[in-house]
Amino acid sequence: MGKNVGWLAFVIMLYSTGLVLYSGMDNNGSLFTNTRLETYSWNPIGEFGLHLDGLSFPFAAIIMILSTTLAVYSMPYMEHRVREEFHENKKKFSVDALNRKMALYYSLYVIYAAGMLGTVLATNLIQFYIFFELMLIPSFFLISEFGYGERAKISVMYFLWTHVGAVSLLAGILTVGYFGGSFNFVEIAESGLPNSIRIWVAIAISFGLLMKLAAAGLHVWLPYAHAESPTPISALLSPAMIGIGAYAFLRIFVFILPSIYQSIVMVITLWGLLTMIYGGLMAYSQDDLKRLLAYSSVSQMGYIIFGMGSLYYLGVTGSVFHYVSHGTGKALLFMAAGSIIMQTGGIRSIKKLGGLGSKLPITGIAAMIGFLAIVGVPPTNGFQSEWMIFAGAFGGALESGSTSKLIIAALALAGTPITAGYALLTMRKVFFGALPKDFENLKDPSPLMTIPLLFLCALTLLIGVFPSVITDSLIPLLQSTFGAMS
Repeated sequence: MGKNVGWLAFVIMLYSTGLVLYSGMDNNGSLFTNTRLETYSWNPIGEFGLHLDGLSFPFAAIIMILSTTLAVYSMPYMEHRVREEFHENKKKFSVDALNRKMALYYSLYVIYAAGMLGTVLATNLIQFYIFFELMLIPSFFLISEFGYGERAKISVMYFLWTHVGAVSLLAGILTVGYFGGSFNFVEIAESGLPNSIRIWVAIAISFGLLMKLAAAGLHVWLPYAHAESPTPISALLSPAMIGIGAYAFLRIFVFILPSIYQSIVMVITLWGLLTMIYGGLMAYSQDDLKRLLAYSSVSQMGYIIFGMGSLYYLGVTGSVFHYVSHGTGKALLFMAAGSIIMQTGGIRSIKKLGGLGSKLPITGIAAMIGFLAIVGVPPTNGFQSEWMIFAGAFGGALESGSTSKLIIAALALAGTPITAGYALLTMRKVFFGALPKDFENLKDPSPLMTIPLLFLCALTLLIGVFPSVITDSLIPLLQSTFGAMS
């Protein structure tokens, strides 16, 4: 019964993924050339709509692909986690209890995925906010019910931090809707916002979205929440959910409030640079494998924020692409970490691991490809996103003739070896060297966990070789947008 619930969730996710990919095709079967829009009257708020274009498609596609893949991965992992929980609490295990816990997990899981998808397809500020908050509620219960460590305290901290950001965001979007004359994205008039409140609107919205992006200083919740979540949820929180803040940032500021964005863009760029370096350096000091990956996510969000601050179409394209490359790469790393935790009996300390490449070869290959993607090594998709980010940063600096932007771009580029350092060190410590005696009988987990790993490995390489599935529609959209802003 428990696994049947998992397969039902998988079918739902697979069907939704198929709809997203199909909607992104033109009549010749090529991705992605057409805008898809569906709207319904939603008086007096405006219109409730679903909008798939060159900007929302990469986000929607990676959300659904990861949700579908992790629905399968979750079946053996969460069954193991539930059994482990019964043992920890010294409760009598029963199949009925297992089935109830699995049913609860997958119910929350489907709602969580729906919240993420609805957020990137929304056409109305209120609709966007409802889905934005919908992501928070199931993820809170997934951590508190199925997480590790002090999960009750950590889930409350996660809820409070991210909800504070959401309240700030709500204040900003209500102000925009009131003075802009509409809550519908395409009808909002930026000119209606009085000059006296524009900076406050920018601060309110930026604070809320940068909190979701775990920018340096607003990241406190992330290492705890991601480290102590059940691993399949860590693999959605980190690669999929936090990056949605980048989508919202671009949709609201670049397409709705472009002049306001130009007034704060230098702050955003510097914040992105700080986040890149801070998250990477903090990753070096972590012994807990999942906590290291959590700080790595902070650093990678810095790349996305930095690219958004370039005010140049290629840099922003790189930011969107980096959401995709970080999505597949970090999902691989968290899933590999889950495989290690499950097969070693819960060991997460890097110091206690070693030599696992000979016993967990598929897990090791997946981890290596995941690290190569976030480092930006060809032919992974991370290479495509990072060269676009930095080409855009230098291109924007040269086009504007700004020496300060050029110096910032050079500093950011000089900071990229930080990622390579902690990635290679972690691989060496975990998968190479002497194998502890207790691990002599280890082997890769079941196909329900290894096949999703192999699938994401292939996807990471495939998008790296064929980036046009992301760029063909995104670059023309952003070229026209930034041309209109200049």
